Amino acid sequence: MNYCVIIPARYQSSRLPGKPLIDLCGLPMIVRTYQQCIKACPSERVFVATDDERIRETCELNGIQVIMTTSNCLTGTDRIAECAQYLDADTFINVQGDEPLFNPNDLKTLIEAANKYPQEVLNGYCEIKEEALFRSSSIPKVVFRPDGRLLYMSRAAIPSNKKFGFETAWRQVCAYAFPRNALSDFSRTNQKTQLENIEDIEILRFLELGWEVRMLELSSDSVAVDTLEDIQSAETAILERGL
Repeated sequence: MNYCVIIPARYQSSRLPGKPLIDLCGLPMIVRTYQQCIKACPSERVFVATDDERIRETCELNGIQVIMTTSNCLTGTDRIAECAQYLDADTFINVQGDEPLFNPNDLKTLIEAANKYPQEVLNGYCEIKEEALFRSSSIPKVVFRPDGRLLYMSRAAIPSNKKFGFETAWRQVCAYAFPRNALSDFSRTNQKTQLENIEDIEILRFLELGWEVRMLELSSDSVAVDTLEDIQSAETAILERGL
């Protein structure tokens, strides 16, 4: 299978500006995410996609391949779609740049599944074990068919019982695999679709455009960095895991 791994990195994060360059135990976050990826696949297959010169310079200083994109990408997936214009690959795997503790085995799982389902959109999930995560609006919750295909994804607390209680739930792990033609459809809209815009969850655009999304069970090791509080959690985990 001809694939590449792309890590989208945007400097102007609304909640945490300059997020990809935040120092985590002595290394910029984007560098830590990259280092986790190359534990699972050859470095020549991994790229950072950005529109910021500061991120480009940091990546190049650390030997990371960079693709410069325009600054008007609606989402990280739109940034991946733009990169697809310059890369000779059939499958494009997206690992978020704010995942400095991303589990390399999860990337291996994605690569294997993309080889098995080359024309399907793939996304990761894991079980939610704490009610606080279930109630958090910053965490997309996932509901899917018995065969693993996505039914819906929401920042709301789903699935809930009649009393809106927490029984069993799953959250999105922000790692994806896209066939080239799915990315072409995704970027052709030039705007967010209705549900995507309401929920602020870009994977919903694929559902709204008629694509099936196959969910893959991944580990719960990821510690996404979205807020100042997350920085401390990530550094603690880095030290505990010896990364």
